[in-house]
Amino acid sequence: MKNILYEGYLGPRLPKEVQLKRVQRVIREELTQAQRETLMAHYFQKQTVTQIARERGVNKSTVSRTLKRAEEKLRRFLKY
Repeated sequence: MKNILYEGYLGPRLPKEVQLKRVQRVIREELTQAQRETLMAHYFQKQTVTQIARERGVNKSTVSRTLKRAEEKLRRFLKY
């Protein structure tokens, strides 16, 4: 996931514990099961897109699209 800086943002930063709880809630409640599993496998289990695709019996492009959609949804829900 790209690290995006929002230019001109001068507002307060949330404590790390609050940020973590928000991320966990979005992953749990807003992502589809496929998005959640793909995101967890890639970022937390350190699997490559190729490994995930092979494990699930799908094309690499399917995994990439699923991962991209999960990241976009995370950004959208965590933006506010």
